[in-house]
Amino acid sequence: MRSMVYRGPYKVRVEEKDMPPIEHPNDAIVRVTSAAICGSDLHLYHGMMPDTRVGMTFGHEFVGVVEKVGSSVERLKPGDRVMVPFNIYCGSCWFCSRGLYSNCHNVNPNATAVGGIYGYSHTCGGYDGGQAEFVRVPFADVGPGLIPDWMDEEDAVLLTDALPTGYFGAQLGDITEGDTVVVFGAGPVGLFAAKSAWLMGAGRVIVIDHLEYRLEKARTFAHAETYNFVEYDDIVVHLKKATDYLGADVVIDAVGAEADGNFLQHVTSSKLKLQGGSPIALNWAIDSVRKGGTVSVVGAYGPIFSTVKFGDAMNKELTLRMNQCPVKRQWPRLFEHIRNGYLKPSEIITHRIPLEHIAEGYHIFSAKLDDCIKPIIVPTAA
Repeated sequence: MRSMVYRGPYKVRVEEKDMPPIEHPNDAIVRVTSAAICGSDLHLYHGMMPDTRVGMTFGHEFVGVVEKVGSSVERLKPGDRVMVPFNIYCGSCWFCSRGLYSNCHNVNPNATAVGGIYGYSHTCGGYDGGQAEFVRVPFADVGPGLIPDWMDEEDAVLLTDALPTGYFGAQLGDITEGDTVVVFGAGPVGLFAAKSAWLMGAGRVIVIDHLEYRLEKARTFAHAETYNFVEYDDIVVHLKKATDYLGADVVIDAVGAEADGNFLQHVTSSKLKLQGGSPIALNWAIDSVRKGGTVSVVGAYGPIFSTVKFGDAMNKELTLRMNQCPVKRQWPRLFEHIRNGYLKPSEIITHRIPLEHIAEGYHIFSAKLDDCIKPIIVPTAA
């Protein structure tokens, strides 16, 4: 089969790989019909995540058709159209039984924190991802869901990570009616977080970024106020002025490990790899939220130390909430919002790229060329 393969930082290509086999009776093999490149895939592409091994296939956002199933699989059959959450989880451990699917205890022998994630380094279990013609899906009776007949496939692929993660970011903020919500980052997750904040009762939503085309999307898609942080000497001071010198009620970090805005922090994290991620957006979030407010973190960071302003968070009596999104837990409400017309996830898709051209797709997305917000990968499997 044809598959995206990692060959080192900034180096990906399409190669022939063996078809994934059924390794366990609970496995399914899915023929991928649509996948996506996620902003967090760029952290892998740039060499930010530990133990990203040469030969790995990325891709944790994908949908497809079941090709075959293991002997113990009962809920799926060949021919079913499925959407697959980025979380790999067993469904029965202490964490899964409490809906903490992203913290499953049985799928990742390499870590005590995160569970398993498709195509996201051996730190997250070493599972190949869906930027390929076929992918092995463990625990097939637990994770995948059938794509409803009424749902467009491009909406479904965004329900495997980007939309649920943005919604989860707003959910973690415990937004109450009338709250002022600030979102750092106008990528797909930030756009969905801003849109979701309105659904949860926000009275004002502000999005911060430094790319004008993404801020324009935040205005038209998420109906948010926007500020370009490069136009201000200190974006935190500006946000304080814009919120009666109190700060926002809720701030969402939808940026994560490669935030711009501070040269020293960016170099020590993104270039020298001395931190698990540039903490600029997170520190701005801590500084710009009001005392007693809530900071929600859904941007991805590496597992090593970052210079976070924890003392300020403590002294301001902040609530800090964060995790990888337990995707399937968000689906019932998101299905409802999409069917009722409140959300149309595929509106943020800007590029549709054949699998054969995935290296160019990564370059376009990474370099922020051609006003790229969300690229979809289309495999060529028959």
